[in-house]
Amino acid sequence: MFAKQDNRLIFSYDADKLWIEPWGKNALRIRATQLNQMPPENWALDEVSGSSAAVEIGEKSSSLTNGEIKAVVTAKGKLTVYGHGGKIILDEAVRNRRDVLDPKCSAIDREAREFQAIPSTNDYHIVWRLESLDKDEKIYGMGQYQQPYLDLKGLDLELAHRNSQASVPFAVSSLGYGLLWNNPGIGRAVFGKNIMSFEALSSTVLDCWLVAGETPAEIVQAYAGVTGKVPMMPEYGLGFWQCKLRYQTQEELLGVAREYKARQLPIDLIVIDFFHWPLQGEWKFDPTYWPDPDAMVQELKDMNIELMVSIWPTVDRRCENYEEMVEKGLLIRCDRGTRISLDFEGNTVHFDATNPESRAYVWNKAKQNYFSKGIKTFWLDEAEPEYSIYHFDNWRYWQGSNVSIGNIYPKEYARAFYEGQEAEGQKNIVNLLRCAWAGSQKYGALVWSGDIASSWYSLKNQFAAGLNMGMAGISWWTTDIGGFHGGNPDDEAFRELFTRWFQYGAFCPVMRLHGDREPHQPQQGTTGGATCLSGAPNEVWSYGPEVYEICKKYMKIREDMRDYTRSLMKEAHENGSPVIRPIFYDFPKDKKAWSIEDQHMYGPKYLVSPILNPGQRKRTVYLPAGATWKALDGDGVFNGGREIEVDCPMETMPVFVKQ
Repeated sequence: MFAKQDNRLIFSYDADKLWIEPWGKNALRIRATQLNQMPPENWALDEVSGSSAAVEIGEKSSSLTNGEIKAVVTAKGKLTVYGHGGKIILDEAVRNRRDVLDPKCSAIDREAREFQAIPSTNDYHIVWRLESLDKDEKIYGMGQYQQPYLDLKGLDLELAHRNSQASVPFAVSSLGYGLLWNNPGIGRAVFGKNIMSFEALSSTVLDCWLVAGETPAEIVQAYAGVTGKVPMMPEYGLGFWQCKLRYQTQEELLGVAREYKARQLPIDLIVIDFFHWPLQGEWKFDPTYWPDPDAMVQELKDMNIELMVSIWPTVDRRCENYEEMVEKGLLIRCDRGTRISLDFEGNTVHFDATNPESRAYVWNKAKQNYFSKGIKTFWLDEAEPEYSIYHFDNWRYWQGSNVSIGNIYPKEYARAFYEGQEAEGQKNIVNLLRCAWAGSQKYGALVWSGDIASSWYSLKNQFAAGLNMGMAGISWWTTDIGGFHGGNPDDEAFRELFTRWFQYGAFCPVMRLHGDREPHQPQQGTTGGATCLSGAPNEVWSYGPEVYEICKKYMKIREDMRDYTRSLMKEAHENGSPVIRPIFYDFPKDKKAWSIEDQHMYGPKYLVSPILNPGQRKRTVYLPAGATWKALDGDGVFNGGREIEVDCPMETMPVFVKQ
């Protein structure tokens, strides 16, 4: 029933197998299966050396202790984990009558670890149920969801990737623990007041990493220690990025870049978005509209502007690479019928990012056509990830056009470009991605929040999404300033939203202007990607003189913070710290700070209070205890631990500087 194997505690009963082992300081890895052998994959976890633990075997229970964390398993198989000070941080929700002396003995007859066999496979539908230990517990992280709540307690979250949704299943609790659901399969997480549960619709193993920590910073940094840390952000990632959907020609893009320089506006990077290629699956510039990329790149470099290009995984059946990729098995497959996965601007199929040969093929095409021209920064757009491949374990298949993506795919997609660029000696790597999973950060993943609405509701959602991505280990995050869908630059109501979003964007990890504005421009040609229309102008001077002056102000603020932002990126690289974080991250002893959901810290110095409602010209700001604060725009120094009301006219977003 109980056994010790090196530093590992093993429990077995009937078909059940439970492994508990140390995995980093004050941390455990917990695995359970009903297969004959424990599956070997580590998924998001890196191997950790030097972990030791004390294992004690008893008749009624056995335990494993690793620093401040201790796991106890009863002879009936129930698992309880204790953290700092002997406080319970995880308790399985068992409801059966195996032990009639258990206070929670129940005729319900439901296991905490439930394995429902899936016929004709070796897989199970797995559910793990845990007691909700405190109704006042607060939970953060889990990635990016389009909802406005920073505290996830009480929420029901789909574990799947969709356009603007990125599941990164690491949760940080106010009770002093962090939990990674280390399972790259579609599922569900429920943080109920009675039961907390994690679910995988098709898997072979229940896999969890659990760490005890006294502060959120300690927990997040421990998680980064076992899943990886971001590279150092290159210099061009510290300032302002210009983008729109989409620049249609070489001359249009250069004209925008020249105008920024003529106006002496700080700009680090400009983006050539999708359909600059002849056909999808031809990773190169269409010579009709981009006749001299070498000269274009050189002129941008002379202006100290980096160029980023969008890379899509879709391969048009008409393109020059299709037959070769089919022949070499580099495309995702289908069970039956026509191999088409997306019909946007052509019938296309995705390259198989889970196949190393396919990754190498696309990287080599990108290297040949982009990298050789000096372009080393890529926008890896997954092209509607809900239409992509579901991959798990050692089998893969195409499930159809309406299934959500398996979580491993975006990570493998970024890896192709990370490993390719590392092979070229480029250590400062940025991959702009629509999705990510646990561990994606170590592949230079800069996640943006997808194709979101241009609305106040959407702005509130992005505020929560960015902070929870940081708490889930994704230190690099950005949002389309102004939202993606719609928004007319001549509309006064949209100008207000755009202004408030721009102010907030200056205090995001990456400040990036993007959007598909109305009305759309006329078609510029008839070949290649020209049929994909471009939106209205989306430069800072496109919104009228008053908005322009506000944009100039916040671009200068961002530029003035360059040295500070660089220090935050270094901290993220070395420790895994989020660049933006909830205010309790830096003030964990301030109980009030844990309940603030409309302010954030930009590193430990700047307290940011964005305006999230139309017409708002005043707002209440909470100044955390343990510091004094000075307004970035204004005079006077305020003691922390209290609320103040501040004016916020259109030209100002309240920001306070820790003294």
